[in-house]
Amino acid sequence: MSRLDMKRPFLPVRIAVLTVSDTRTPETDRSGDILASRIAGAGHIVAARAIVPDDARQIAATLSGWIADEQVDVVISTGGTGVTGRDVTPEAFGQVIEKRIEGFGELFRMLSYQKIGTSTIQSRALAGVAGGTYLFALPGSSGAVKDGWDDILVWQLDSRHVPCNFVELMPRLREHLAPGPDAGHGH
Repeated sequence: MSRLDMKRPFLPVRIAVLTVSDTRTPETDRSGDILASRIAGAGHIVAARAIVPDDARQIAATLSGWIADEQVDVVISTGGTGVTGRDVTPEAFGQVIEKRIEGFGELFRMLSYQKIGTSTIQSRALAGVAGGTYLFALPGSSGAVKDGWDDILVWQLDSRHVPCNFVELMPRLREHLAPGPDAGHGH
């Protein structure tokens, strides 16, 4: 399934961790702590960390700030992906995402199904790209964070993962933003 080519160099990625919750604090943010610990343990850099309430405007504003920050390559959020009235993380992501990575949510739910059965249908986990930054939204439970990181992201954010990984695509994520050879010529 997942394998690493140890002849390739490991490239650390700068990852921001966003916890979406009306109730968690830095002292009680277990899912954010688990995620930050796993990121650092894998050799990556925790570039930023924040807790934002379940408010689509505030979530989108935080995402936009990190998308614009050259020191952030990836944002991983935890929380707000359910179906209740306060769960607005997917809607906030939708305000900033340029391209969705459909397979992420599908794969997350497939893997989650093996552990929690049909309850996984309540997750609206998703991923996308905006401004050259990868965005991943995971559910808020510690189990979901572990599953998302251990079963998907630790592999796709490792430059040694074969046959392909998200890291090797990073230099090309902003191609549509760069002016082409015909820029300014009305083409």
